[in-house]
Amino acid sequence: MMVSTKVKHKRAHLGNQRWDGVEVLEYKAEGSAPFRAVTRQVLFEDPELAAQWRYFEVAPGGHTTLERHRHVHAVMVIRGRGRCLVGEEIHDLQPHDLISIPPFTWHQFRATEDEPLGFLCLVNAERDRPQLPSEQDLLELRRHPHVAAFIRTGEP
Repeated sequence: MMVSTKVKHKRAHLGNQRWDGVEVLEYKAEGSAPFRAVTRQVLFEDPELAAQWRYFEVAPGGHTTLERHRHVHAVMVIRGRGRCLVGEEIHDLQPHDLISIPPFTWHQFRATEDEPLGFLCLVNAERDRPQLPSEQDLLELRRHPHVAAFIRTGEP
């Protein structure tokens, strides 16, 4: 998906984590995977660049899908606070924190109950589809009490 057919050398920030010429999109199709209150924006994508830079915003109390991929993610928090799961580790997040998500590593982001969590995500332009956990994967993840307490897979 191209943000625009016309090359823009500058996309002005319009306030409230919105950029000129950038559409606010659904995170994923409703019902395709468990998540709550997440949007995404594709900030940069160019055929000459092998990466895509995206902005995700998780509303207060919301969470991304518990998933993994073959591709690497590089994430920078730019708004709010929250927590994330990377493998079996849970990290508190605040603005300017950097998170690296290795290939085939379960991950999930959650906003605090009182403010949105916004982050930039750099990924390969060509990438694989997310893998959702099987029942066996969930059993394995939940054998770690701190991970079991953290993950969301459809429940509020």
